[in-house]
Amino acid sequence: MKQDSTEEIDKITDEEKRRAKRRAMIRRKRKRQTYLARFLVFMIAILTLGGIFVAARHVVRVRTGDMTVLQTPVDTTIREILIPKKRVYICPEVIPALIRPNEYSRPGEELVQIKNIFVHYTANPGTSALQNRDYFDGLSESHITSASAHFIIGTEGEILQCLPMDEIAYAVKGRNYDSVSIECCYIDENGEFTEATRQSLVELCAYLIGKYDLTEYDLMRHYDEGGKLCPKYYVEHADEWKRLVNDVGAYISHNGTTSQPEEMTDSQIIETDAKTEEPMAETEETPAEPED
Repeated sequence: MKQDSTEEIDKITDEEKRRAKRRAMIRRKRKRQTYLARFLVFMIAILTLGGIFVAARHVVRVRTGDMTVLQTPVDTTIREILIPKKRVYICPEVIPALIRPNEYSRPGEELVQIKNIFVHYTANPGTSALQNRDYFDGLSESHITSASAHFIIGTEGEILQCLPMDEIAYAVKGRNYDSVSIECCYIDENGEFTEATRQSLVELCAYLIGKYDLTEYDLMRHYDEGGKLCPKYYVEHADEWKRLVNDVGAYISHNGTTSQPEEMTDSQIIETDAKTEEPMAETEETPAEPED
């Protein structure tokens, strides 16, 4: 009888040991899981803080004009979250000068969307905005080539609009259906814009950027799409192009607002052509012809 009791006690003791061992194993497993969970939370927090730091640093670099960082849609989204986007709602003075509908310079095809603004030079030193406008218009009769632009800026800063904003221009091969083009007149053979031309370009681009929900980094040279030496001076002097882009950004920063002003004049830009515009008065100036 005593032996049986001893055996029973040993069984109970062994079972308690096994249970204690299992409990210890479970405690160790839970502790490892807890440590692992804490480590993962810590790493997520580090990565999140690192992402915020990089994004904030990038925004600062963008705001200060450092273009060594490539813009992406994610960058733009982060910037707009951290810094409310400013828009220039005041349109610079624009002179309506629509060219006649024709298959060589104004085909009347729909401009579906606007992803970029392309800057060109006329390749005609010393010619006026009106001469270049008349050249585009005259292609309906001369059939020399297919060419046009939405705007032409003269050497005195005057801005002519040649096409409504819902129609394509024949300006950048492969990009005519998703971009706006601006031709700029110049005087010197090196292709540098006059200060008046440059200032009007900055103001017009700043306005269009806000209107079509773009950024200054959506400005492009014709050269950037196809490699054409256009605009000549700003291809040969990349630092001046960078400065121009930065100046557009600075103009938006200084003159833009995060909401539309209550009192403002209507834009002079023609959005769509109702086919009722009066033809421009004839001029004695000879239409310009582009250089090869």
